[in-house]
Amino acid sequence: MFGKKTSKPQGRIDSLVGAGTSVTGDVTFTGGLRVDGEIKGNVRGAEGQPATLVISEHARIEGEISVSHLVINGTVIGAVHSSDFLELQVRARVTGDVEYSTIEMHLGAIVQGRLVYHG
Repeated sequence: MFGKKTSKPQGRIDSLVGAGTSVTGDVTFTGGLRVDGEIKGNVRGAEGQPATLVISEHARIEGEISVSHLVINGTVIGAVHSSDFLELQVRARVTGDVEYSTIEMHLGAIVQGRLVYHG
């Protein structure tokens, strides 16, 4: 709140998993990644680097997610770890535990799991 400065989320998207695209296997990235398709595997930001992941309304990820900034508006089946900021938009559906530092949850978002604060 006061005096705490969070790092800014990545302003641009460097990579895209497009609608109709399915990726099987783990994904590690830097910068910004938008998912409109499907990923079956873990998704992680590169160690020590800020990373922003945007999961769109029709996207689906089956696996663990670990990034600094995360915006979910689709389906996630697996644990979610957001070290800086997490936004759960209206159509977010998360099945698994969610660990966060700062969270914004819109009316309609669903989490089936524990919400765990890590300040």
